[in-house]
Amino acid sequence: MIKKMGYQWQLRKLMAEQEMFQTSDLVPLLAERGIVLSREQVYRLVTQPPQRMSMDTLVALCDILQCTPNDLIKPEVVNTQLRKTAGGDSDPTPITPRRAVVRRPGKP
Repeated sequence: MIKKMGYQWQLRKLMAEQEMFQTSDLVPLLAERGIVLSREQVYRLVTQPPQRMSMDTLVALCDILQCTPNDLIKPEVVNTQLRKTAGGDSDPTPITPRRAVVRRPGKP
């Protein structure tokens, strides 16, 4: 069985709770902590879930927002367990057993 995991990126929500509504508000706060990112990079960091991020950036965000990584990243199951078929393809639909009907020749 395979369980595909994803996550919800909560940075924008946590910023709003701190009354930070402009992505550019983070640029100087990150720079104070040694993280130099352009306004465009910070915009992408806030508006899109990052695929990769340095631990230094994660720690700086946690310090700025007074939160933990668990507050920023909410794990979630993207799709539930998939069964592998003999051909190697994933089959997302479960097999439903059916009662067999045996018909003999000459009898309805």
